[in-house]
Amino acid sequence: MKVTVCELRNDRKALAEDWDALVEHCRRERSDLVQLPEMPFSPWLASREIPDSGEWLSAVVEHESWRNAFADLTPATVVGSEPIVAEGVRYNEGFVWTGGARVAAHRKYYLPYESGFWEANWYERGPKEFTPAGSGDVTIGFLICTELWFTEHARSYARAEVSILAAPRASGISSTEKWIVGGRAAAVMSGAFCLSSNRGGRDDSGFEWAGHGWIIETGEGDILGIT
Repeated sequence: MKVTVCELRNDRKALAEDWDALVEHCRRERSDLVQLPEMPFSPWLASREIPDSGEWLSAVVEHESWRNAFADLTPATVVGSEPIVAEGVRYNEGFVWTGGARVAAHRKYYLPYESGFWEANWYERGPKEFTPAGSGDVTIGFLICTELWFTEHARSYARAEVSILAAPRASGISSTEKWIVGGRAAAVMSGAFCLSSNRGGRDDSGFEWAGHGWIIETGEGDILGIT
């Protein structure tokens, strides 16, 4: 199986450029699976402490419209997370998209509450369920960004014998090395290849995202590829 990770900038023009480059790469390399960053198709709303329901709904619409572009990556399976509203409640939901169909896989449970990452204010935690998602012959476990640090779930994915640990991220440049260490540990503990894609570049507020999408192997936690 050939997998692709990436980093995507959030500026509209830059995002379109990055997407075109991603599509070209996946077609050339015949990627079987593409990992996207955490909620990549709208501005990072949780940079502000006070939530705005209208802005959240706008982000939901933006992500729904971008799903049409997933067809450009066919026949690859697409894995990522996006904002949703379910029964009037806001969530950050991990998904698996394949064959034109989107399957909900996991709702982020561990939500940061700190400067620049006021996620606990913006949306609700999902149920404490870390259940593998299926994609053909491959099983995928989700640890969305912060969840990577709750290692008991990496161990539970090991018992479930998942093939891939998907870790869509939104993390800044100052903590890059820490996150790579966390990804290596998660790969070893889960016995799965750990894939992570992240936001890249500098946003309108001047915050610099880390980029550094990675592919990490299971045995020794060696890095096989990094953006």
